[in-house]
Amino acid sequence: MKHTLWALILTAVIAMSTTGCTQDPPAVRRFGSVIGVKDDKLAYYKELHAKPWPAVLKNITKCNIRNYVIYLRKMNDGKHYLFSHFEYVGDDFEADMKLLGEDKETQRWWKETDPCQFPLNGEKSWAPMEEVFYLK
Repeated sequence: MKHTLWALILTAVIAMSTTGCTQDPPAVRRFGSVIGVKDDKLAYYKELHAKPWPAVLKNITKCNIRNYVIYLRKMNDGKHYLFSHFEYVGDDFEADMKLLGEDKETQRWWKETDPCQFPLNGEKSWAPMEEVFYLK
């Protein structure tokens, strides 16, 4: 499936510190990725994300994604790139990502956002980034 965004992202599993409860808190997995955004589609991409569709946001949350953020940066090569980060708080990542990808409204959203993007060399979608530092 073209939209293996979540499956392509490099995982870094981080256990949360114990809060004093009898059960350990759930593990949080953090993901980072990068993709290009086309100059002629940049304004539209920003417009979409300024008013994201409520059903898409609801589905992202339902699939245990939290603290999802996308940053934009124009690099020295003159191109714009999007850098994303999110936390996964569920216990079955593959099942949640399958559910996310099967959602009709999310698929419709991707039909709007995909033409705005260009993958890095050799990638099909968002390229995973390695986490090298985290301050809790």
